Parts: sequence; C-alpha cells; structure tokens
Amino acid sequence: MTTAFTPLAERMRPQTLATYVGQAHLLAKGKPLRRALEEGYLHSMLFWGPPGTGKTTLARLIAHYWQAEFLTLSAVLSGVKEIRAAVEVAQDNREQLGKATVLFVDEVHRFNKAQQDAFLPHIESGVLIFIGATTENPSFELNNALLSRVRTYVLRSLSTDDIRAILQQALHDQKQGLGARDLSLSTTALEQLVLMADGDARRALGWLEMAADLAEETEQGLVISDATVQEVASGSLRRFDKGGDLFYEQISALHKAVRGTDPDAALYWFCRMLDGGCDPLYIARRIVRMASEDIGNADPRGLQLALNAWDAYERLGSPEGELMLAQAVVYLACAPKSNATYSAFKQAMQDAKQSGSLEVPMHLRNAPTKLMKSMDYGKGYRYAHDEANAYASGENYFPEALQGQRYYQPVERGLELKIRQKLASLRGKI
Repeated sequence: MTTAFTPLAERMRPQTLATYVGQAHLLAKGKPLRRALEEGYLHSMLFWGPPGTGKTTLARLIAHYWQAEFLTLSAVLSGVKEIRAAVEVAQDNREQLGKATVLFVDEVHRFNKAQQDAFLPHIESGVLIFIGATTENPSFELNNALLSRVRTYVLRSLSTDDIRAILQQALHDQKQGLGARDLSLSTTALEQLVLMADGDARRALGWLEMAADLAEETEQGLVISDATVQEVASGSLRRFDKGGDLFYEQISALHKAVRGTDPDAALYWFCRMLDGGCDPLYIARRIVRMASEDIGNADPRGLQLALNAWDAYERLGSPEGELMLAQAVVYLACAPKSNATYSAFKQAMQDAKQSGSLEVPMHLRNAPTKLMKSMDYGKGYRYAHDEANAYASGENYFPEALQGQRYYQPVERGLELKIRQKLASLRGKI
C-alpha cells in the first residue's frame, strides 16, 4: 500500500501563531487581528493578498484558536449546493454541540453575485464565521453587501527575510520538513530561491522540494547545487539560433556602424546582408531597435522614420522598398546619439526583478471606492497640475525602498540636452 504524497508546502503549514511567519502588521502584539484572536472576538473577515502569503494557513489557525470546526470551499469548484451543505453542518455544530464553525472560501472573488449573497443571512445570524480569501481587489470583485458584513485584512507579500526563514525551517525540520535527508544548500542557492520566490512561500517551498529531489550524492552527503536551483526555479534555457556566426557578425557590424556615426560603413553592411539573402524585414526590425537603443530621445524622429521605413517596405516589397530601409540606416547613423533611455530601462528592470513586489505607496493608490478611501488610499497625493510649472516638487513616486532613485540621465546632445536642462531646473540644480 502506497502512502499518499503530501507536498512540502502543506507539511510545513504552521500549527501555531508562534511559528507563523510574516504579516506582523496584523499579528504582532497589540495588532487588530492578534487582539481579536486572543480576546475571542469572533467575526467574519476577508483576507486580501498575493498568492503564497499565508491566507489559508491563517484561516486554519484562527479556527484552531477559536476552537471552531474548519470547513473549506473553493469558489472554483463549488456552488450554491456546497454552500448549503456547509451551512447545514454549521447549524448542527451550533445547535447540537454549541460549537462555532469557520467556513473558509478560497478564491471567493470567483463566486457570482447570487453565490455571494447566499452567505449573507448566515453571517448575520452568526450560524457561521465566514473567512474569504482573494487575490483580487475586493472593491471591484465582491458585492458591497458582503463587504459590509466582513472585516477586510490586507496580507502583504512576504519579505526576503520571511522567505529565508521559511526555507531554513523546511531544510532543518526533522519531522515535517527535509531535515532527515541531511541536505546541504549553498548560501548562493538559498538566496536565489529567496529572490525568485518574490514573496510567495508556497512557490519557494515547491522549488525547494523539487531541488531536493534532484540533489546530488557527494562525499559530503546530498548537495543541492546552484545549477539545480537555477534549473528548477527558472527552467532550462532553450537555445535560439536561426543563422550562423557570419550572419550575426554582419548584423552586429551594421548596428555598431550606426552607433559609431559612420553612415558609409552602415550602408555597406546593410547591402552585404541583402546580397547574402537576409530577409529585409529582419533588418527592418533591427533598425527600429537601433533607433530606440542608440538614438533615443536625442532625436525621437529616428524611431518614427524607422517605423515608416518598415511600413514602406511592407507596402512596396523588394527591391523598391529596400531603399527606404537604406534611408533609415543612413539617417540613424548621422543622428545625435543617446543610450540614456536604454541604460535607464536596464537599471530599472534590474531593480524591478531584484526588489520583489514592493508595495505602491498609499498616496499613489487610486481610491474609487469607500473601502479603499477608508484604508487611506490616495491620502496626501499632490495633483501636479495644481502646482507651479505643473511639478510637485519633492513628491515621491517610487516605492519607499527606492525613493530618490535615478535611472534616466539625458546626454548633452540633440533634444536630450533640452530635456536634461528642464529636469535640472525642476529639481533645483540650476
């Protein structure tokens, strides 16, 4: 007889608040949800947060602390029939056993209006304690009638420290975790898992379990290599090579000639590629890339001309349309150069990947509903058009952790010279 497989993430669910990681803004001493649990204040609630932040686990812990039976429904798989069955169980618990019932509804936003309304009388009568979980904004996805009967708690993405602690716990736990396997994991591999999890504990534990299954036997015991973690977390990279080395050497030469402001060499390599049988549409796409990467806002007309040349070629075909591509190549080669946007984009993308899901500051959040306004969404936002030069001096538009970051550094060439001067003036540097 085979034993049913239980995923590591399920085995590692905390059984007490002491072992629950994250959501300190709700569960630290003196915080609202912690007080409700300790004081036995039973109430229906809604958990709103990204995947893997502990919504289901927290609902289970609440049922445990309130000594209530825990029932669960998935809005993806359940309907009114299943809701009625759960209500009957809750009524029996209340009338015959004097026991409370927690009904946890995962993905509650997937229920339609009629299904959501089915909970209302039972929440009001106290037959059951409703706990819903959603990854979507409840202001848009849930009925106002249901929202008015529950207290909404916002769960945040777990920090890197939280994810690291969860992984370490799973690695060393002898009973529920991987501790009995005596696995070794380098600091680099651990941090890679932490970073790629992006605040999702379930994802992190899933990857750790897969990596553990692929651990290599060495003289030092079972080792999870950095390469294994990379393979598990990001998948194997598939090679894409449509042409030979010479093909890519020529397009590289064309690109570098344009970047180096040599229209003659650029035109030569363009013609070499055409003569070698290269698809002109491939070159057209690369020309558009050059216009953005190497000319940018120093001459924004370059991008428009590149797009026009691409369009003209598609209309005329070869050989007539090739002249338009040649025109774009020559123009871009002669244009003032700037890679400021390209560099800024790469830096911003790196920060976006490495910093995880940083929260949008409250003053930048839109607040079209009463619930969102009551949670201080949009509070303190300064409308730029109401200020001098339509510029809210000193306002922060970044997540708090990145405040003051600078990516875009306009060069002193072409139109970017004027952009540079404008930004400097607004920022009070001249």
